[in-house]
Amino acid sequence: MSSDQPATATQVLQEADRRRTFAVISHPDAGKSTLTEALALHAQAITSAGAVHGKGGRKGVTSDWMELEKERGISVTSAALQFGHRDHVMNLVDTPGHADFSEDTYRVLAAVDCAIMLVDAAKGLEEQTRKLFSVCRHRGVPVITFINKWDRRGRESLDLLDDIENVLGITPVPMVWPVGNAGNLRGLVQAADTEQMLRFTRVPGGTHKAVEERLTADQAAEQEGALWETALEELELVLSSGPGWDEQAFRDGKITPVFFGAALTNIGVGLLLDAVVDLAPEPAPRPLAKGGTRPVESDFSGLVFKIQANMDPAHRDRIAFVRVCSGVFERGMNVTRAASGRAFATKYAHTVFGAERTVVDTSYPGDVVGLINATALRVGDTLYAGKKAEFPPLPAFAPEHFAVARPKDISRSKQFRKGISQLDEEGVVQVLTSDRRGDQAPVLAAVGPMQFDVVLHRMEHEFSSPIALDYLPYNIARVTDAEGAATLHRSRLVTGEALTRRSDDVLLALFGDKWQMNSFVRSNPDVKLEALIATAD
Repeated sequence: MSSDQPATATQVLQEADRRRTFAVISHPDAGKSTLTEALALHAQAITSAGAVHGKGGRKGVTSDWMELEKERGISVTSAALQFGHRDHVMNLVDTPGHADFSEDTYRVLAAVDCAIMLVDAAKGLEEQTRKLFSVCRHRGVPVITFINKWDRRGRESLDLLDDIENVLGITPVPMVWPVGNAGNLRGLVQAADTEQMLRFTRVPGGTHKAVEERLTADQAAEQEGALWETALEELELVLSSGPGWDEQAFRDGKITPVFFGAALTNIGVGLLLDAVVDLAPEPAPRPLAKGGTRPVESDFSGLVFKIQANMDPAHRDRIAFVRVCSGVFERGMNVTRAASGRAFATKYAHTVFGAERTVVDTSYPGDVVGLINATALRVGDTLYAGKKAEFPPLPAFAPEHFAVARPKDISRSKQFRKGISQLDEEGVVQVLTSDRRGDQAPVLAAVGPMQFDVVLHRMEHEFSSPIALDYLPYNIARVTDAEGAATLHRSRLVTGEALTRRSDDVLLALFGDKWQMNSFVRSNPDVKLEALIATAD
């Protein structure tokens, strides 16, 4: 389609139908970054998969780029990877793997149509997995389950499925079943075709696809004996006792298709990638803030779900990641920022694969576009062309850690203010202010303490303004109003105060612990105290 011929509604719908936009969610160390690489490897987007720590001669994973990530072997920021598979465009939005970065993950889940829930075969449903699953449920994001590390010793497959059903309240429907217990993976059998077994020969280090071999049922029975028979019996037991596969039930969050494998050795990853194409929903009309929806085939609209600065150390830039929600994005087009009503030029637009960039000329619903040097944009912004669109704002997680930030060198106050403002706009931390402390001593609020490590690192290395942090004795935040803030001030609690969130002027009441908060509530039952999303209790 040439650039001087605008896309028709039919063409936009056809392109949207080819898109699959998804994220991988998991507890730390469940193998998320490894699975991300393995999926890209199977789609031939990369030639060899990296190790998270980049040791032993292997390169680091493509989606981890920040220096802090390389040092610690974790995903701290999210990155967008785009690749093709079976004539579909796959948009894999990588998420932070560390529990401290739930807030960034939540924003990512606002930009995807499906999530892969990664479960460690030995550890089962861990805390962060449960928390992120609840976020998916809150947002109405359907979930595909991949039980990872089946090549190592772990729990029984039936026990893991029981946990998924009992703990998460969602019915697991196996699409693939393992032949052999965890640690003795002999092969995989697909629920849709029990007349053959897939056997995999691992590649040393997992840098390339595992070699796949297909055995007939008779060959599997002859070579694997009781293990093959047990696998078929277990699969039949689970399928006969459950509701079976139902596409609408999956999209409604009532069932989750389950796959088994080992991301590190690339076993079962191809089946999972095929499932994303076959099962994950295509982009759909998106609800608007004031009611109604924005049809996929209408004029362009997009949601800014992440802002990241200095992804390229050679260029001090700022990238706004935009999920295309409707219509066609064309580089250079003029769009409107809904929050201000002002025009915004899109001259510099890229798709971003880890730290690598490619100039993008045209994108369709489901795609993720990186707008370079988008200084006017903030997380949660709606961009649109034609008829006005504004999507609901992205909610914030409840912070549990607080610290006062001060510049170590008062002569660098300008750099200090600029850095704090930028990190606030990116959503790295929430910035709170009070008349008592003033702009030179803002309070930083974080979901997890490692966010403070990122702030310290970036303030020193990117903004040339090293800072000191004085930690505050609070771990609970509630939304309040002016009356509640005044009441809290008069109460003279040992650990309690009200601060204003700079990004939206919301007043937050902070308490040292739930006992102090409950005591305050008993004394002031009519004061407004509303929980934020993902409050610990």
